[in-house]
Amino acid sequence: MQTIEPYYHWRDYYRAEDDERSPFFGMEYSEYECSHTIYNHYIHPQWDSIESETLFVKLLYVNYDQGFAFIELIGEWNDLLYNDIMLLKQNLLELMIKEGVNKFILIGRNVLNFHAGDDDYYVELLEDLEDGFLIGLQFPDHVKQEFRDHGLSSYLLFVSENEAINEGWSSIRPELVYLRIAGMYI
Repeated sequence: MQTIEPYYHWRDYYRAEDDERSPFFGMEYSEYECSHTIYNHYIHPQWDSIESETLFVKLLYVNYDQGFAFIELIGEWNDLLYNDIMLLKQNLLELMIKEGVNKFILIGRNVLNFHAGDDDYYVELLEDLEDGFLIGLQFPDHVKQEFRDHGLSSYLLFVSENEAINEGWSSIRPELVYLRIAGMYI
């Protein structure tokens, strides 16, 4: 897992460690020394902690004027044992909401599994977002199915597999990806 890096081609547009409004402002990353683990497997040192044992993030891009952010995830999203939605909400999303961001696109291509708990934090998060949204992009099919099976897909909307943006997002500038996604869900 230490070879799975967060998406880095948007670093010319945005770097969370250089953004004074980012929860990760001032972070210094090692290029080689891994310190975070998921189930005793080291992950790449560029991932950021939200204090979860199994889920890590990378804030890829934020546009405060339009109120949107792209966040990439890696690991196991485990609400049952670790209440990862609570940690994601309290340790990242709420901080971004205070900065005027209420539209989040979560990139889940590296989310290995999802284990549902209750929906209290999802309900609360949806209320906090007001006119915003939480969109899932490039999540594995089995993870999306788990969200659906537990009635959580109304809180985290998934981009359909047959949408071109689902596979092609990484070759487009972040503002254009946002506009295409927002056009589908607003």
